[in-house]
Amino acid sequence: MSELHKFLFDGLPVRGAIVRVTDAWQEMLRRRAANTETGAYPLPVQTLLGEMVAAGLLMQSNIKFEGALILQIAGDGPLKLAVAEVHSSLAVRSTATLGSAARASVQDDTPLSALLNQQGQGRCAITLDPDRKLPGQQPYQGIVPLVNEAGEPLESLNVILQQYMRQSEQLDTVLVLAANAQVAAGLLVQRMPVKGQDNLAAGQLDTEAEDTLGENEDFNRIAHLASSLQKDELLTLDVPTILRRLFWQEPLVQLPAAVDAAGAALRPHFRCTCSKERVENMLRNLGEAESQGIVAEQGRIQVGCEFCGQQYLFDPVDVTALFSGDATHSPQASRTMH
Repeated sequence: MSELHKFLFDGLPVRGAIVRVTDAWQEMLRRRAANTETGAYPLPVQTLLGEMVAAGLLMQSNIKFEGALILQIAGDGPLKLAVAEVHSSLAVRSTATLGSAARASVQDDTPLSALLNQQGQGRCAITLDPDRKLPGQQPYQGIVPLVNEAGEPLESLNVILQQYMRQSEQLDTVLVLAANAQVAAGLLVQRMPVKGQDNLAAGQLDTEAEDTLGENEDFNRIAHLASSLQKDELLTLDVPTILRRLFWQEPLVQLPAAVDAAGAALRPHFRCTCSKERVENMLRNLGEAESQGIVAEQGRIQVGCEFCGQQYLFDPVDVTALFSGDATHSPQASRTMH
């Protein structure tokens, strides 16, 4: 069962979270493998996407925000784009787009720099898209390159995201991420601003250095412990064992799980937000002439969701009804599960 746990260190400006995604991650991989057009991901892509799912859940859990956090890695190598989208309800979905020759060029040991960043133009973007937007409000987005200050490629997702948090959010952060075909997992430890209203240590420390990147001794000590966690431990050990092994001498306080409107504990789960209505709106934006042109050339319009594999089929009658305002005729929808 997928699970997410949040914790604080009593009296210290440090918070954390740990996530293990099992059934939801396996469902995402199953749907991708069942897609006859794309097939299963190459191993390095699968690993990266699983780590992105875990990282997205960890970051979403640490912000007070109703909406979707969208983590995107774009490169100019064999992997063109990888996306993990996490809603505040902990609903998650993911997808990756590879170049036409990628499957032949990507080996099991292909490093991240070769997978993404062959010409140094890759980017990591994190977008916050609120459920309820004010008039004229645009989603917030932060972007960082996939290279360090010296222009050298970053070789792991956790280092990329740690750089993002330092540069874009001014927050010291340590991430440990791992994924295989069964589990996507991650541990996050983060320094909270000493003067923040939600910090247990607010008012107890009066030195400016405690609020400076890299200068908080309590965070540095706990970050060192967190960084000692190995990927195989993260994938195989249960959450209580990991936390006990890492922080048995620290004043760790586990927080109660977030709950939904019915009072049930929120857990990471797969959910896709594609719908017939969204596809219809996309076709309306495309325009009647263009849509009818596709029908004339191909006999129908077929739109597939890259996240869940659902296929939306529009025959000539469907397209005519779409632009005539006839809502009584619904297009066919089927899943590519074979």
